[in-house]
Amino acid sequence: QVQLVESGGGLVQAGGSLRLSCAASGRTFARNTMAWFRQAPGKEREFVAGIAWSGGTTNYADSVKGRFAITRDNAKNTVYLQMNSLKPEDTAVYYCAASNTNVISTTRPWYNYWGQGTQVTVSS
Repeated sequence: QVQLVESGGGLVQAGGSLRLSCAASGRTFARNTMAWFRQAPGKEREFVAGIAWSGGTTNYADSVKGRFAITRDNAKNTVYLQMNSLKPEDTAVYYCAASNTNVISTTRPWYNYWGQGTQVTVSS
């Protein structure tokens, strides 16, 4: 059974930093794309960042470029999201996702597995 478990969320002041982790179990995703999405109250779930299997190719939503960084450790089957210069509008539940492909898509149907989410709250 495949599981994605996120951790690292919490409450932080504007301008602060958080690092999210997503540990995968049940199969390896070393050859597949992994990504982070987020969903704020009353809004659709949106793409935040994605990373190809090699780690050499990444993609970011315009709203987080220059502030967030996605990385992965294939030996640990884990993906990370370093979030710096956080803003109140970054407040959301953050979800880890894994694909059966190596396409870094920004749309949800490309992703086959999802974590339960971790809350990030940024106070002003």
